[in-house]
Amino acid sequence: MTDVGPFGLSVRDQALEADVQAGLAAVEEGLLEATKSEVPFITEAAQHLVRAGGKRFRPLLVMLSAQFGDRYAPGIVPSAVVVELTHLATLYHDDVMDEAAVRRGVASANTRWGNSVAVLTGDFLFARASHILADLGPEAVRVQAEAFERLVTGQILETAGPQDGRDPVEHYLDVLGGKTGSLVAVSCRFGAMMSGADDTVVDVLTQYGERLGVAFQLADDVLDIASDSHESGKTPGTDLREGIPTLPVLRLRERAARLGLAEDIALCELLDSDLTDDARHAEALRLLRAHPALEQARRDTVRYTQDARSALAPLPECTAKTALLELCDAVVHRAG
Repeated sequence: MTDVGPFGLSVRDQALEADVQAGLAAVEEGLLEATKSEVPFITEAAQHLVRAGGKRFRPLLVMLSAQFGDRYAPGIVPSAVVVELTHLATLYHDDVMDEAAVRRGVASANTRWGNSVAVLTGDFLFARASHILADLGPEAVRVQAEAFERLVTGQILETAGPQDGRDPVEHYLDVLGGKTGSLVAVSCRFGAMMSGADDTVVDVLTQYGERLGVAFQLADDVLDIASDSHESGKTPGTDLREGIPTLPVLRLRERAARLGLAEDIALCELLDSDLTDDARHAEALRLLRAHPALEQARRDTVRYTQDARSALAPLPECTAKTALLELCDAVVHRAG
């Protein structure tokens, strides 16, 4: 039994483990090859986040989903490279929008080279992903284009905020469905589709990926508040300090508006203050960790994870299905 992929997913079948490990190794080689340029500076910038590592969550899902068809089909590894390149490209752009200084434990591209280089490097990665995608056929191009449209729409909706009268929590969950769920869903879809799996299986795995992707992000929201840096690998309260309204904060505001409790209103006012001040930031974290809103966010995470588990019900029992179910358990564990 060996740990592979994010969260130390345990694969108990040697054949499955070998397939997944070989597939992820091939994806890593593909990422390095796809990010090479005749211009050394472009190679350096494009490989900056590739070499910084990462969970490779999306390629892992491609590999597991491919187990439901011909797991050695030639389009599987390239499609996994496509989804990871797309994900990496969005990180370059996100860091510019968020003015992030660090990504995956290293200086962000925008910090190192400036916003223009970071944006253009993200564009370069999108271009390379499109080049690979063109060899996978028109259906793959269409699937990726639709997912990318959803991803960008989610980002725009997040930037614009909810319209008047729209429930902020519902708006946020829609944003996550676009920003995160869409590409995770495509990861599962590509794995199944490229392996030649039955259309019903492709649809089941796509639904699973969509729900798991949202749960994965919600778990990160909880971690940002609840964890210490050792658990999460990043500084606690990063989103809080940057004023990003993640689910625990939205649940707090919802409760404050509904119940009108003085302590809830006071905490909302604290969150609206300057949290670059370390003392205020520490106090906000302390209060949120003890607040019912955090537990509500955990329950939301569990609900999406349970939906992902339920989506897998039509699939035959096999080691790949077991591994996908274990990913659901890992997300729940991640959220505490």
